[in-house]
Amino acid sequence: MDIDVRGPRFGAAVTTVVLALVLITGSAWLLAWQLLVFALGAAGGPARSPYGWLFRTAVRPRIGPPTELEAPGPPRFAQAVGLVFAAVGLLGLTAGPQWLGLGATGAALAAAFLNAAFNYCLGCELYLLVRRVATRAG
Repeated sequence: MDIDVRGPRFGAAVTTVVLALVLITGSAWLLAWQLLVFALGAAGGPARSPYGWLFRTAVRPRIGPPTELEAPGPPRFAQAVGLVFAAVGLLGLTAGPQWLGLGATGAALAAAFLNAAFNYCLGCELYLLVRRVATRAG
């Protein structure tokens, strides 16, 4: 089932704020929350994540029905990529080295910001690239 294209962008905006707060505060707990959000989005798709739920229940009713839909595969893959970066970030913040945690969190923040501000999803583009390579190889 296709999803409202505005949902993942909203989720990216919330993620941008959360990850910026992680970098400002160094909070492993906050990064653990974002890791959980990414895990739920990767497992069930972005519409099943807490930010997807917030978009569906609080934002979408106020902005009206979607004018454009997209397949959930690329955003779901992007959530999985975010999950990996958040996991590495959490490992770095809790077990060290600190630079690893900050670097991985910063990379995830950069990707989320690109999606939120410019509607450019790095994880989605990576998904499409992987699919093209797999199609040519197979």
